[in-house]
Amino acid sequence: MNDTIRRLQELKQVSLENLINLIDILLVAYVVYRILSLIRSTRAWRILGGIVIFVAALFISDHLQLKTLHWVLEKATLLAPVALVILLLPELRQTLEGFAKLGLWPTRLGADARAGANTVEEIIGAAAEMSASSIGALIVVERGTKLEDICQNGVQLNAEVSAPLLGSIFYEGNPLHDGAAVVRDDRVVAAACRLPLSEASNLDHHLHMRHRAGLGIAEQSDAVVIIVSEERGTISVAIDGEIRRLKDHHELREVLNTEIRGVHQDDRRRRRRREKVSV
Repeated sequence: MNDTIRRLQELKQVSLENLINLIDILLVAYVVYRILSLIRSTRAWRILGGIVIFVAALFISDHLQLKTLHWVLEKATLLAPVALVILLLPELRQTLEGFAKLGLWPTRLGADARAGANTVEEIIGAAAEMSASSIGALIVVERGTKLEDICQNGVQLNAEVSAPLLGSIFYEGNPLHDGAAVVRDDRVVAAACRLPLSEASNLDHHLHMRHRAGLGIAEQSDAVVIIVSEERGTISVAIDGEIRRLKDHHELREVLNTEIRGVHQDDRRRRRRREKVSV
């Protein structure tokens, strides 16, 4: 402890060695930040949990003298690096692309993408209208994880979010309706995007490809996915690898304001009361 304090005090002195040490610390901090960003998705956390269980089983088998099990697990560790690269290939590619673009410090360090209140209302309006008309829709709202690969496989739009725009995208006669629209901040980045399908085996049999696609991207990222069923006109949301059906667009408003804007219903009520008092 005293040695650590002494080293920190030495950093206060201006010298080339201390400057190199400071750069070294900052680089390590950045690498740690990128690793944490890498494993933010639900799928990556599950893989990390599996690794922890594997390592624990390796040590326990050795401690309990379970020689055969320990031998098998020990041999399996030889393939661990290759297996990790295969399992985390999308996340690794996204991270390496970030290094290649020299995006050393994001504009909002550690912050999630936030759509404005007007954007949320436009999405809600579009979802309500499409639900009433039984028009299928799949809207992916980015948060912290950038979905560059998903956007690249669709048609680039980069248009301001509006209910008429979303309604026209998913209108059956539009060639862009078969796929997902990706919303980043206050803009529709791309449409007709292909999403990875969830392989979950415990899904309701009423849920079809559109719902599996929405759940699939929610399993691999922190995006909020709005799904409108073409058959039943119901509205569902997929978040953090889970999907649930909502009662109506009013419940969708609560979910989006909480998950995207970080505003809870009680906060909005208190704000409205303060506005009335001020008037």
